[in-house]
Amino acid sequence: MSWQPNGDVVLRVENLHKYFGTLEVLRGIDMEVHRGEVVVIFGRSGSGKSTLLRCVNFLEDPTAGTIEVSGVRLEGGHRTRHKRELIRQLRIKTGMVFQDFQLFPHMSTLGNVMEGPMTVKKKHEDEARGLAMHFLERVGLADKADEYPIRLSGGQKQRVAIARALAMEPDVMLFDEPTSALDPELIGEVLEVMRSLATELHMTMIVVTHEMGFAREVAHRVAFFHEGVILEEGPPSEVLSNPRSPETKRFIDAVL
Repeated sequence: MSWQPNGDVVLRVENLHKYFGTLEVLRGIDMEVHRGEVVVIFGRSGSGKSTLLRCVNFLEDPTAGTIEVSGVRLEGGHRTRHKRELIRQLRIKTGMVFQDFQLFPHMSTLGNVMEGPMTVKKKHEDEARGLAMHFLERVGLADKADEYPIRLSGGQKQRVAIARALAMEPDVMLFDEPTSALDPELIGEVLEVMRSLATELHMTMIVVTHEMGFAREVAHRVAFFHEGVILEEGPPSEVLSNPRSPETKRFIDAVL
């Protein structure tokens, strides 16, 4: 990419550990993401990729370590009454797009996108509607504002989910394998929206995906996860073309 991120650190992860019972899924992750940077995370199933994203916005409580997003800093460990408010503040700054869309089936496309700004950010209905229509237009679905999710294709549902996350005006967008539940012919429309967020809006993004073409074209940096650690990271031109680790090379050879 010709445009490069600036020096501001939007997301900082320090010595992050996550256990599920006795299984340690994340083993001391350290990561910084700068404003406007696109980081693609890849690796085998069970390597900790999705768990990292879920810890960043505290859908999973980190066992230990620190997460900081735009100045909101939280230590891992059990939640307390005080921490719940900090978690709310942190989540406002992070948009999350899931594998399986997570749209409200009883709400229209427009209602899904308006819900967060109204309930979380307490925006007036008219303001929330304007914001929602702006982002539905951004993802190419303004004409589907009154449709319900059951009448949308998988690709359209995922684009609504992206608009919903954008409507919260987050500082960083987290994408958890956003194309893995889609039929092959629908993947391109979602990747195109994500590409435009990166190249036109310079959105800060962490993307868990196996779409290596997207990583080569859009990412500033890629990180290969293996057994709960970042085994290798760097510019996609280096990591994907000339991986240092045999594990990274085996994985790339398998998916390309």
